[in-house]
Amino acid sequence: MPIDFQITQEQELLVKTAKEFTAKTIIPVAGKLDQAGEFPKDILTESWKLGLMNAEIPSELGGMGLSCLEHCLILEEIAYGCCAVSTSLAANMLASIPLIIGGNETQKKKYLGRLIDEPLYAAYACSEPEAGSDVAGMKTKLEKHGDQYILNGQKRWITNADVASFFVVFASMDLSKGHQGIVCLVIDADLPGVKIGRAEDKMGQRASHTNDVIFEDVKISEDNFVGNPKDGFKIAMKTFDRSRPWIAASATGMIRRALTESRNYSLERKTFGMLIAEHQGIQFMLADMAASYEMARLLCHKAAWSVDNNIDDRIISSAAKLLSADTVMKVTTDAVQIFGGYGYIKEYPVEKLMRDAKLLQIYEGTSQIQRLVIARTLLAG
Repeated sequence: MPIDFQITQEQELLVKTAKEFTAKTIIPVAGKLDQAGEFPKDILTESWKLGLMNAEIPSELGGMGLSCLEHCLILEEIAYGCCAVSTSLAANMLASIPLIIGGNETQKKKYLGRLIDEPLYAAYACSEPEAGSDVAGMKTKLEKHGDQYILNGQKRWITNADVASFFVVFASMDLSKGHQGIVCLVIDADLPGVKIGRAEDKMGQRASHTNDVIFEDVKISEDNFVGNPKDGFKIAMKTFDRSRPWIAASATGMIRRALTESRNYSLERKTFGMLIAEHQGIQFMLADMAASYEMARLLCHKAAWSVDNNIDDRIISSAAKLLSADTVMKVTTDAVQIFGGYGYIKEYPVEKLMRDAKLLQIYEGTSQIQRLVIARTLLAG
């Protein structure tokens, strides 16, 4: 396939739809949702109606069947308006990918079909109080008792937990085996013993709810297993390989928003009798922002292209997440600096951008973990 940086007319229409939706529906209320910590239910329902949600669910199951790249185009536009909205929107696909990878036809129709038929939510439950980046260190335990299995444990930092209709859960059937003992499960949220903790009071991305999920003697059967029981860890890692471009897309959208706000402000604000845009120091900061946007977007698109072409390129996947997350943190911090004192108050959007950006360096594998993945892959040849 020849290299082509031009998106198709259909993709341009998709971007136009997402851009108009963001301008009309998200940007006017993003600040209020952030201050209140209010889940953007109405916004997500509208995004579902427009086909911007659950984008990669296959068409044979009633979904849009969009590519990873097309999903990234959507997420960039949504995150331009509010990264908390893009996080909650993408969380549905994060929970869907394990079912797409390893689920049987019955599971796909039952659970993914729900997300297509109604504006419902799902959650991916992997992290724990003492096992975030260290997935193999999880303590959530699944034990067999006759024909049934009993699930006990606690998950932490779970996006959409308090609104989810089902969870994709990772648990261990043998703690002594580390990652080899991990299984993947799909569990209805209304099963007896499934409990939701309080929403965390977060620094940023406050409109995206994050809760503990507690499992107390939850009874399930073999029908709840996703894929081969031995493949749980592999499913989790394949899911992250596919979701990292989404995070890069959200970072790219936020970089572009920070650049737009900084450019506009620099053409309005005067110091020492001239627009601050005329100061070389500000020009250099804006130039770095523009270059950063191009870098993050290209790496995001290459990672998404690799997914769409079934190329298992873990270095590119991790690099896209690593560099975009670290870059958006720097760019949003610079945006606050350009705004000066005004950048530090909530009247202007750049302080929210900076707070929201920090989480991209943490969730779904910290920036340090991405460096570890890249280094180990390189050293393994």
